[in-house]
Order: sequence, then C-alpha cells, then structure tokens
Amino acid sequence: MSERPVGVFDSGLGGASVLREALRLLPNENYIYYGDNGNAPYGDKSDDDITALTMACIDKLLSMDVKAILIACNTATAASVSKVRQLMDQYSIPIISMEPAIKPACALPGTGKVFMMATLATTRLDRYLALQARMPDPSRVINIPCPGIVERVEAGIFDDAAYDDLFDKYLAPYRGTEVDAIVLGCTHYPFIKGAFARNAKRYLRGSCTLIDGSVGTVRQLGRILDRYKLRNPCGAGKVEFHTSGDEAALKPIFEKLLMQDKK
Repeated sequence: MSERPVGVFDSGLGGASVLREALRLLPNENYIYYGDNGNAPYGDKSDDDITALTMACIDKLLSMDVKAILIACNTATAASVSKVRQLMDQYSIPIISMEPAIKPACALPGTGKVFMMATLATTRLDRYLALQARMPDPSRVINIPCPGIVERVEAGIFDDAAYDDLFDKYLAPYRGTEVDAIVLGCTHYPFIKGAFARNAKRYLRGSCTLIDGSVGTVRQLGRILDRYKLRNPCGAGKVEFHTSGDEAALKPIFEKLLMQDKK
C-alpha cells in the first residue's frame, strides 16, 4: 500500500511548485502528476465548471491507483473542496487540498496591507472569502485578480520583465501603498517570484514579503500520510507526468519547473 504513488493535480503546470516542495520534504514518495492543461486556466470558469473539472481530475488519478491525492490548485480547492469532502467515503483515500496562505501573511508584524494576488475565481469564491473573514483584520487583506499570468507561465515565459505590462494593470491603482506581504495565491506564481518582487519595488512601499502555501501544504500531506500509515520508507521520488494537453510540448516545461531554484 505505501509503495503506491501520491497523485498531484493542478489546472495546468502550476502544481509543479507544490510538487517540487514535496520532492524536497517527502523524498521517499513517488508521484503521479496530472495537469489539466487542456482546460486551463480554471480562473475564468464558473464554479460548476471548475468543480466538474476537479472531479474529473480526481477520477483520472484514481484510475492510476494512487494512495492519496493532493489538489495543488487554489482555484480548484476554493470551488470544489466541499463536494470533495462529501464524497471522501466513496474515494476511500485521503484527499489534501490547499488554500491561499493569508493566515501566515496576516500574522506578520506591521501596519501595512496584505495583497492576495490570485486568479479571478479564487478571489470571488465563497470558501476563500470565508477564510478572509476569519482573519484578525479582514480589511487589511486586498484581493487582486491577476488574469494573464497563468497563460504565460504555461507558455514557458519566466523572464521578470516579461510581466511588466500585466503588473502595470494590477498594481497601478495601489501605487505608493504600504504592503507587508504579497500572497502568491496561485500555484503558478512561485515560478515568477522575480516578477512579483520587481514590480512591488516599482509600485509599492513596505517589505512586500512574498508568501506561498506550498511548504505548509506538503507538511500537511506528510501528516496525513502518517495518520493513514501510508508513508513510503524506500521510494525514490519518481515522478510520472500526465496531461490533458499536448504532452510533447508541456513535459519539457514541466521538467524545467521542477528543477527551478535547484543548485
């Protein structure tokens, strides 16, 4: 049982940012990654459509005999996790989800704002808005939809300056705002941290600390594997890639993303 792989899925390639943390923190596990690139991005779709796509991805991974599933997509989680939890008994394996890391961001000292930058769907979905409402000062959190980033990351564009035109639209209304933290609320965003930092300097004041939820999510995965006695003591960190899109074009980008930041 413990030798079976962990399934990881995202609307596209963004979940690779979570998978690379899993490979670092849980190196004995084997993984099957499924990117729903053929239907990406999820961020401009309706709640019902996102939920239907999420359930289809779960079914796809179940057919590959995974022992646990990690939903490495904030938008998919926000839209569908309630339904997923209702069906947990049917799936008979643990399913771990993730959400934007606004809690650690709001715990940082300071009087500045916390920018939560994510897809349009994530910023408007009830689950995320309920999370924001539970923060000590919900008004401190400014939600900024960021259409366009996902598509460029999916195309393999990582140069910091290649995103200036998009950030001009996102941040111009907040020029001069003091910001303590910027939450990278989509798993695609950690791959262009340089672009976020560059444009924070162009438009904002304050520390603008970049925060994403990948590490916390992987630690939760580890706790769940322990709870269900599913840890693999002798795996080799093997990764198997699948996609609903063009595998020949996407696999090299996926592999490049997994290697990003490695020395």
